[in-house]
Amino acid sequence: MDAHWSTLALAPLGAAAAAGMVWKARERLQLSRAKHRSLAGHARMARRVAGLIPFYEYDPAAFFRADGAPEAVAARREAGFARLAALYRERFPETRRVTAEMREGLSDLQFTGLYRVPFQFARMVRDQLSAGSALQASAGVTVTDLDGNVFYDLAGSYGVTLFGPDVYKGFLERAAARVRDLGPVLGAPHPVVAGNVARLRAVSGLDEVSFHMSGTEAVMQAVRLARYHTRRRRVVRFCGAYHGWWGDVQPGIGNPVPARDTFTLAEMSRRTLRVLGSRRDIACVLVNPLQALHPNAAAPADSALVDSGRAAGLDRAAYAAWLAELREVCTARGIVLIFDEVFVGFRLAPGGAQEYFGVRADMVTYGKTVGGGLPVGVLCGRADLMRRYRDDRPVDVCFARGTFNAHPLVMGTMAEFFAYFDAPETRALYEGLDARWTARAEALNRRLAAEGLPVRVAALSTIWTVLYTSPSRYNWMLQYYLRAEGLALSWIGTGRLIFSLAYGEAEFAAVADRFVAAARAMQADGWWHETGATNRQLRRGVLREVAAARKAAWFGRGSVREA
Repeated sequence: MDAHWSTLALAPLGAAAAAGMVWKARERLQLSRAKHRSLAGHARMARRVAGLIPFYEYDPAAFFRADGAPEAVAARREAGFARLAALYRERFPETRRVTAEMREGLSDLQFTGLYRVPFQFARMVRDQLSAGSALQASAGVTVTDLDGNVFYDLAGSYGVTLFGPDVYKGFLERAAARVRDLGPVLGAPHPVVAGNVARLRAVSGLDEVSFHMSGTEAVMQAVRLARYHTRRRRVVRFCGAYHGWWGDVQPGIGNPVPARDTFTLAEMSRRTLRVLGSRRDIACVLVNPLQALHPNAAAPADSALVDSGRAAGLDRAAYAAWLAELREVCTARGIVLIFDEVFVGFRLAPGGAQEYFGVRADMVTYGKTVGGGLPVGVLCGRADLMRRYRDDRPVDVCFARGTFNAHPLVMGTMAEFFAYFDAPETRALYEGLDARWTARAEALNRRLAAEGLPVRVAALSTIWTVLYTSPSRYNWMLQYYLRAEGLALSWIGTGRLIFSLAYGEAEFAAVADRFVAAARAMQADGWWHETGATNRQLRRGVLREVAAARKAAWFGRGSVREA
């Protein structure tokens, strides 16, 4: 009898456990469906797959025939490559020599040098087509290398020199004079900080400010504070978005530390909104407004160009509508909405992405250009979220400090930046900014189409990326033809072109002429020969190569040297 009553008493507990399991399973399924249907949307899977891909490289014959092109086309490619290599040796000897010398002890150069092109082609390209990385001067919209070659600057110092390098040189000189008396004294702020705080509060529309040494650190603090105040641990980021290199916001490939509390979800997705609206453990949502140019895709780089599948294009109204819905859900669920404007801040509009898309965030991070040419990270947020302690729990704090935070020289250059930024002639640069750069992109695309060149550009104001309209394994070669025509790109190649607001019509026309000339030369050398293969077939061909390389490694035969 006792056993019978015990069974009856335990029955509700069993039913509750079963119901809990069903709820958990439903929640897990909902989360899984909200992830983007790609490796980029499945961070753990992407990391596993990356570990399965072995190194292999093409021998000189396979290098020019990776797409199965006819011998006559391969011969044109070989001849074109040889001419380009000879030009690079003749034009860039000192820059190449100094870069090679630095590379021996500089791990940064070793990394960027390796990942300019797909790894199968890397050794031969690095040996033959290195133009070097060192520069000795900048002026206007140009940079000059160690051999005296002058290039139009399309790298934009990764977004730092928004107004052109000459303006930032002035910031540095005037700031040094402004804070000279205090010098490198740290801890006690220079009085110039007060003005910077006031300007940042006005620009962001938020209550308080904290200074950090990099954009990555500013994002770290934003996430840390969101977790502290919500008492929740989960972070949501969107597929493809970059928020710095620390573990919680860079899961998947390139991160050796598992980011178990980070969800990578699909952007512009109803399923994502349902996840945010139903879970109770999400502290914050991170948005990088740059993703409006290529939602759910990682920052484009030529090292990943194995076909012509790269897609990009801005739909400003659609992205603004998505952000408005995201804002509504976050508000309803008590989730902190963080805009990471380290890259795009002050580039899209005077009020940043918040103004550009018409949506307010709870926290905003800035960096790059606002430092006036020096490294900085800035976090602006609501007063209740920025507090690092609890009034009712005196030893429960959210500690964050940095020795070089609010360094006097950095604060001086920031003050100079804001003085320039607030000037009427600077604000005039923003009038019609979006329309002006959209028109320039469209004009270049019309020229490329008229000449039958399989290249196009997509633009988010002054931030561009290059697209390809017919299947090819060799699109990454364009960066080397562009260099030969006097256009300087960053190490990710044609994935990102960054213009400064110093570009006038004449300067842009010169860039457009050189861009078209480079594409024309590349087509003439046979790199865009159409073999009839689709992008999908090209990708499958690479997968077959990977499988062959793994098989060779299993049997101890080393790397595959032939396609």
